[in-house]
Parts: sequence; C-alpha cells; structure tokens
Amino acid sequence: MPAVGAKAAAGSAASAPAKRRGRLTRWDPPERRFPVIYRRLDREYPEAKTALTFSTPYEMLFATIMSAQCTDAMVNKVTAKLFTKYPRLEDYAAADPAEFERDIKQTGFFRMKTKAILGSARRLLDVYGGVVPNTMPEMLTLPGVARKTANVVLGNAYGVVEGIAVDTHVGRLSRKLGLTAEKDPEKVERDLMVFVPKSKWFRLTYLFIEHGRKVCKAPKPLCADCVLNDICPSSLV
Repeated sequence: MPAVGAKAAAGSAASAPAKRRGRLTRWDPPERRFPVIYRRLDREYPEAKTALTFSTPYEMLFATIMSAQCTDAMVNKVTAKLFTKYPRLEDYAAADPAEFERDIKQTGFFRMKTKAILGSARRLLDVYGGVVPNTMPEMLTLPGVARKTANVVLGNAYGVVEGIAVDTHVGRLSRKLGLTAEKDPEKVERDLMVFVPKSKWFRLTYLFIEHGRKVCKAPKPLCADCVLNDICPSSLV
C-alpha cells in the first residue's frame, strides 16, 4: 500500500501545472527583461547593421575613428572622396597631416582624428605587415583605438566578436532601459556582457543604434511609439 500511495503522489505531482511566472514589468531585473527587449527590437529592425561604407579592414578602421562625435552619413560623405584620394595604406602613412586635416575637417575633432589615423597607418605597416589585426589586444595597440572602435572593426571586418561596442546610443539606451547605471563605455559593456548571450553581442549594438536614432531620441524620446514602453523604467507612458 505505501508503494501505491507513493506512485499516486508522484503521478499527481507530475500532472500538476507548472507555476507561472508573473507578468513581465518594467521593474523586473535586466536579465529577465533583456530577452524580450532583444526579441522586440530584432523584429522591429531586421536590417540593422553598420551604416559606414568600407571595402577593406583599414577603411573600416579609419571610418570608425572618424565616426566619433560625428554622424555616419557625414563620415560616408567624407570617405567617398578620401578613399579615392588615398587608395593604399601607404598613402595614409605618407600623408601630409595639414592636408589630411582639411580632408576630414567636416567630421569634427579633425586634428585628433588625423593623428590617430595616420599613426595607425604607420603602425599597421611597421608592426602588422599592413594588415589590421584581428584580436582585441592587438587592436588596442593602435593609436586612437579603444574597445568601442576595436569591437566595431573586429565584428564588421572579420566577424570576430570579443565584446559589445558601446557608442553614445548604446550607452544611453542601456541606462534608460535600466540595464546599467554606468556612464563609462567600458563599464556599460561589462554590465551588459553579464546577461547578454555572446551570440547577441554584435547585433545588439546596431539594434540599439537604430532604436536610438528613430524612436528613443536623446532630446525627446518617442515613448508612445516605442515597442518597449511597457518594460522600460524610463518610459513616459
């Protein structure tokens, strides 16, 4: 009899419905909300990808350096002429800094960017045989290259994903969505990497950039039109 009773109890437990989790809210922890955030943005922006135009890894590198504090549209306008004027890596290494500053002036911070680009060209030729390296440690030895730039170049030029590229949009949306409280890009990246699966690191950047440009705008976010407004702690609706 005890054995029969044990079987009956086991069968009853097995047939009992699993306890449902409560409805997802904007106050749930990041690790619970993130899969839904990603899924919704992935549906909303199926074509999300880099807007920068390039044909070689070093063009991707230089375009990314120029994109700091500048729109991708303006960078593409500048590089349309730049990549024709300087068709080889050696041309950048031998370029006159004053002339190069004039070439990229429209991208802003042109003196700093000129120093980084020309310096990177020389280092690529002197140390890496004219090839942009495909590892994070090596990328970080190039002038003007921090983790954000390295992540963008590695992912787009080589399909190598070693982290999450945190630009202005990614940092801002991560804070608004309550995924981090950090402002430093590398600390934001560190927080995101805790609960974002590695398979989603690369695409996440471009989903956040698209959403930041089109809906979650810096001056005035369009919360009423946002597919995340029910699970975003910063939502105004």
